[in-house]
Amino acid sequence: MPLPEVTAPEAEAKPKAEPFFYGGQAVIEGVMMRGKRHYAVAVRLPTPNPDTLAREIVVNRGELKAPIYTHPVWKLPFVRGLALIGEQLHLGMKSLIWSANVNAGANNVQIGKREITGSVALAGVFALALFIGLPLLLAGLAVHRSGSFAFVLVEGLIRVGLVLGYLAAISLLPDVRRVFMYHGAEHKTINAFESGWTLDVPSVRRASTLHPRCGTGFLLVVLVVSVVVFSIVALFHPNVFWLIASRVLAIPLIAGVGFELIRYMARHRTNPVVKVALLPVLGTQKFTTRQPTDDMLEVAICAFNAAREGEEATAGAAA
Repeated sequence: MPLPEVTAPEAEAKPKAEPFFYGGQAVIEGVMMRGKRHYAVAVRLPTPNPDTLAREIVVNRGELKAPIYTHPVWKLPFVRGLALIGEQLHLGMKSLIWSANVNAGANNVQIGKREITGSVALAGVFALALFIGLPLLLAGLAVHRSGSFAFVLVEGLIRVGLVLGYLAAISLLPDVRRVFMYHGAEHKTINAFESGWTLDVPSVRRASTLHPRCGTGFLLVVLVVSVVVFSIVALFHPNVFWLIASRVLAIPLIAGVGFELIRYMARHRTNPVVKVALLPVLGTQKFTTRQPTDDMLEVAICAFNAAREGEEATAGAAA
């Protein structure tokens, strides 16, 4: 999932305008692409059209009007990392829910809002227990001094191991593997666009499935930043309550710093030192991307073109 950024080929025509890079996300049997003011979700229907005998692509377009997308406060350095989390909770879940209902509806299955909300809440509790609670527990068993750097380092290594192990395990599931293939299609499409290539299947197929602004890479940077932040917390020798609370309360700070770091590395990717720093960031994406099929590339290109058309229409109306 390339994160929405501030730099894009389209800014060349207007040097004084703030540039913007497109972002995106894989959904169920499809891709969401996000521009500065518009987004589009394209999904391949699971059953063929009786008339054409082809599995058609359906597109859902929308405009980003909420303050988190438009208010200048959310564009400030370090604040925009927190905005990214809010965006994923809002737009990411909205797109995922729409794609799930499209696929379920094609099979005459209805998914209610209550069921989806309950599943998301349960997944959130599970994630907190697995990636915050369990590393604290295991680190406490291995290093008895919770206020030491050794404790924080062990906790961080356990957390990284759990995240990568979890991603490797779920990638074995056929449905998740297809989502990872669409993730690869999303990356290829954005990489091709940013390289100035024609957005057709033969051209996009040549692009890489790895991207420096990917959310998976962002997750790794966040894990590294958390070790630094929690090392500072350890200097105050917190008790168990504050030890756990610090892991939750520090999320905005860690997200803000992590976003600025991934943004800096993406913008200076040709720098020799940054190239080396980007290696693990790109490497972790191999857990969540797979080579897509041509029909998946068609879906990603369709989503991107739909989002781009919305941006161009807005720009044309403003002119």
